[in-house]
Amino acid sequence: MPSSISWGLLLLAGLSYLAAGSLAEDAQETDASKPVQEHPASHRIAPNLAEFAFSLYRVLAHESNTTNIFFSPVSIATALASLSLGTKADTHTQILEGLGFNLTETSEADIHQGFQNLLQTLNRPNSQLQLTTGSGLFIDHNLKLLDKFLEDVKNLYHSEAFSTNFTNTEEAKKQINTYVEKGTQGKIVDLVKDLDRGSVLALVNYIFFKGTWEKPFEVDHTKEEDFHVDETTTVRVPMMNREGMFDLHYCPTLASWVLQMDYLGNATAIFLLPDEGKLQHLEDTITKEILAKFLKNRESSSINLHFPKLSISGTIDLKLVLTSLGITKVFSYEADLSGITEDAALRVSQALHKAVLTIDEKGTEATGATVMEITPHSIPPEVKFDRPFLLVIIEHYTKSPLFVGKVVNPTQH
Repeated sequence: MPSSISWGLLLLAGLSYLAAGSLAEDAQETDASKPVQEHPASHRIAPNLAEFAFSLYRVLAHESNTTNIFFSPVSIATALASLSLGTKADTHTQILEGLGFNLTETSEADIHQGFQNLLQTLNRPNSQLQLTTGSGLFIDHNLKLLDKFLEDVKNLYHSEAFSTNFTNTEEAKKQINTYVEKGTQGKIVDLVKDLDRGSVLALVNYIFFKGTWEKPFEVDHTKEEDFHVDETTTVRVPMMNREGMFDLHYCPTLASWVLQMDYLGNATAIFLLPDEGKLQHLEDTITKEILAKFLKNRESSSINLHFPKLSISGTIDLKLVLTSLGITKVFSYEADLSGITEDAALRVSQALHKAVLTIDEKGTEATGATVMEITPHSIPPEVKFDRPFLLVIIEHYTKSPLFVGKVVNPTQH
């Protein structure tokens, strides 16, 4: 039986703290001093990443409509694209087409340059937004990888290579988990529970995100309120409350309220609250084009917002999900990963992804500054996020969906 490759793909969305933020235009101005290419390579792959994000989301939503969903399309796509460097034939084509690329329209060089530019941009130091991605290759010390593969994953995907003794599964597991825990600042621990016997390679990818809102909620205003999970289930949650100017509008196409709140720096969170009974309609109707329109046309109005304080996580067995998107060969004994090594026939036996999201009033980076707002004298409309809703976190420079999720039950960790 051929040796197998154990590919642990994981992520952490660290702490995304919820508060009212500056407008996107302000966020762009904040970082205007940094040189930004007019048409960076990452923009060419952004539509594909958005399409991949919604395809992945729909598979997960179809599997269960009673659980929270949270993942990073950017992290998963990056790990797959880097893995594709070592694949050939159908295995290779399936991965890139599964990511939403039409190989007759987009060259492979453009795809990898897009990801290279994406990672360079996301890892650019930013005092206002903490965003870090990392990639590690854990290679069995008896396995010799091809030089070209090692060079490409290092140069294009900034991967670090580590020599690992996979015959000692406990030690190998500990080495991988320690790397992840360190990279995610302690937010993801013990990601890999079991390593397949015979594993010779693990590809690990993570993302850490910690955002701060410009105008935080007052902790004193947070009170226990009802959150309606479904028609028969109600849970009590700490509900944050703030009256002020928010970018909120109703979208008839989606039958949903759309709330956009910016992080300090260059990221925006979009929250979509569907009308009663319209959650599935929202999931079936939302597209990257609709999302782009929201980001382009923005207008603030005075509202009284109630939003749940929450901490959710999502762990995904990507093997099941990616198979639904047509990526099957890489997990089978017909896999062609001969671009990685000629020493052994490899396949991907494990593919894991974990994300964590925390939303609270201030965020650890918030200061004690007071923000004054001019609001109309009339009583503002009240909007309560007290039933299941969707969320997308977008990074402005790369136009990429960092995270996508659904909050069904804020008390479900």
